[in-house]
Amino acid sequence: MEKENAILIKSKKFAVRIIRFYKYLYNEKHEYILAQQILKSGTSIGANTREASRAQSRKDFIAKQCIALKEAEETCYWLEIMKEAEIIETQEFETMYADAKELVAILTSIIKTTEINK
Repeated sequence: MEKENAILIKSKKFAVRIIRFYKYLYNEKHEYILAQQILKSGTSIGANTREASRAQSRKDFIAKQCIALKEAEETCYWLEIMKEAEIIETQEFETMYADAKELVAILTSIIKTTEINK
């Protein structure tokens, strides 16, 4: 499986998971602001990787992947905040954080490889 295909699949699955997490935070924990923040960053990863798949140039492709990487890092930040503030349990944090960090690693690899192969 190519890295681009892997990122499209994994980022979409992650977005669906984030949407479900948003609903939980909003409805069960009544964490409206944090829920909104993680919803935006967590779903933006997939949106930007999808846009990158139809990039008009290599530069455009890298720019979209860089935005996706920034959004993945922001999602990690919100998860860390929620864990440290004891809004989410350790197990919940660990699985979502691992998925987010995997996206960070894949995106970093895609960006580096694309820049090297100019």
